[in-house]
Amino acid sequence: MAIQTDYFEKIGYKPKYYIGDRVFGYWNKIPFIGCVGNDRKINDFGPDITIHLYLPIKYNDEIKHIIIVKHKDIAKLKEF
Repeated sequence: MAIQTDYFEKIGYKPKYYIGDRVFGYWNKIPFIGCVGNDRKINDFGPDITIHLYLPIKYNDEIKHIIIVKHKDIAKLKEF
C-alpha cells in the first residue's frame, strides 16, 4: 500500500512559479510588477496565481494590493 505522499506527488499540481518569484504582466489592461504569493489549482478551471503588487492598482474606485491572474497574463521579471 502506497503512502499519501506518493499519491499526491503523482497526481498533484506542479507549480510553474514559486513564492517570491518576481513577475510582470497585465491585469485588466493595466501593467504591474509584483511577486508571486501562491501558484495554485483549486478546481478544474485551471491554475491561477496570487500576485502581491509592488505598487497598488486603482480599479473601479478600489485599490488593489493583491490580484489573481492566469499563467498566460504574466512572465518572470528578468531585469528591473
